[in-house]
Amino acid sequence: MSRRQEVELKSILAKESGFVVKDAGGRLKFALVYPNFYRVGMSNLGLHIIYELLNARKDVSCERFFLPEPKILSELERNNQPLLSLETQTPLNKFQVVGFSVSFEQDYFNVVKILRLGKINPRASERTNFDPILIAGGPCATFNPEPLSKIFDAFVIGEGEVILPPLIDILAEGNFSREELLKKISQVPGIYVPSLFSHVYNSDGTLEKIIAPKKISRQWLKNLDEHPAHSVIITDDTEFNMFLIETARGCGHHCRFCMAGYCFRKPRNRSFAVIKSEVERAKIFGKKIGLMGAAISDYPQINQLCKFILEKNLPMSVASFRADSVTPELVRALAESGLKTLTVAPEVGSEKMRAVVNKSITEENVFAAVKLGLDAGIKNFKLYFMIGLPFEEMSDVDAIADLTIRLKNFAGAGKLILSVNPFIPKPFTPFQWAKMADKKYLSAAMKNLRDRLKNLRGVEINSESLKSAETQAILARGDRKIAGLVVQSDSPQKFRELFKKSDLDENFYLRREISADEIFSWDALDMGFSKKYLYAEFERAAQLKSTAPCSEGCRRCGVCKE
Repeated sequence: MSRRQEVELKSILAKESGFVVKDAGGRLKFALVYPNFYRVGMSNLGLHIIYELLNARKDVSCERFFLPEPKILSELERNNQPLLSLETQTPLNKFQVVGFSVSFEQDYFNVVKILRLGKINPRASERTNFDPILIAGGPCATFNPEPLSKIFDAFVIGEGEVILPPLIDILAEGNFSREELLKKISQVPGIYVPSLFSHVYNSDGTLEKIIAPKKISRQWLKNLDEHPAHSVIITDDTEFNMFLIETARGCGHHCRFCMAGYCFRKPRNRSFAVIKSEVERAKIFGKKIGLMGAAISDYPQINQLCKFILEKNLPMSVASFRADSVTPELVRALAESGLKTLTVAPEVGSEKMRAVVNKSITEENVFAAVKLGLDAGIKNFKLYFMIGLPFEEMSDVDAIADLTIRLKNFAGAGKLILSVNPFIPKPFTPFQWAKMADKKYLSAAMKNLRDRLKNLRGVEINSESLKSAETQAILARGDRKIAGLVVQSDSPQKFRELFKKSDLDENFYLRREISADEIFSWDALDMGFSKKYLYAEFERAAQLKSTAPCSEGCRRCGVCKE
């Protein structure tokens, strides 16, 4: 065992409150893994939710694992030493179930790295009855599990509060062979066992058919108040150092590029009473309140909530807000809490592209949000934009520069920070049929933007590398052929190296025409709306037609069936 790793883990644990240590005897030993560093993982509210849900059961002992920091990672790899749990410093391969929470495609390679460190074979087909069962949940598992299908035995399709209780009931029973257990858990609504599904390919690389026992329907929590979601383990050692409280789930604005807006429907709010009780709980720790949700400013009682938090003498922050629903009260509360930079996401610069992506935020909304910031004493603004969207032309990129120039003149002496990244097509969105823009266009678009703004003082442009964006795009729409490379890759560099050596074509995954009726590798999953509905939205984008947000009583997409 690595003495250095043990000392580091005990040091981390000593700074925490709220963790659970149980005698594992007679209990299901569940390893909860976040495939990134501790500071990143402990900022993920989903990890807190699942940890509390599992440890609330008397028949489960849940412990956490994270990717070790570089120095310890190097030592473990160099000396062939096992990865240990945070709570009791137990090796990963000593747990009966290993569950990963996977939020980002870039972390796929950390999954492989962690399994190797944990002395667990990454290949599901080569594991035996003596090996743990591997399960993945989180956004990536829900929208396209196929790139990870050669690693995991099962995937949680949807929200854990609904799926995990019946799943754990079966896993805790024990006394099943691996094959029997997988068949048994496949009967749990929302559990996808990839080994029970076969993919048959055409000679051109497209899918001919998926041989499936059934469609797997996404499961979601209808009443959020049944499961209050907040920070469970308190520590200063996180990216944000806040007490996180979830106000809502889902988004009803129908932005056509946004996977979360489709895969987490319908929009649901927690009651004001429940959130107030969570704020009261947070007061004991004296931490800044971090409100989590797709768009905090859409919360119906946002002004009352801001007032309540400030009356408790607690600072606050928000995960995101929309420029068309932000209120003076919210911005003032953020300013009083010490916020120095206000973030706004116009995404695009032209009226045409707002129609394409169905972003209902207008220029007037953006300027109004900036004015609210200025009035509250906030001088710096961060703006999120995308380039390379479907139906975009270089004049639309010019419109981003024009908008930035006008905003800078309006905002005055403060700083404008632009985050400009390539559009990446995502599954279960209207743009899942879209090409990724080619390198030449994306490079020219970024150069154009930088050239237009280079003489504007107080403007900073940050962007993701094209290579990184392309890797993410390949993984986002990847299939089981891609899974064959992921299972061998513990870094993006290794993945790209294997990809180049394979007979796979990069353009097949990134830049080809996809027909309306093509079978996608994720088509065995059901998010509650039809493929026909999504394609109609893609056609509406081409026609520059908008789609209204979700509303009470709407039955347009099919998610709200009751």
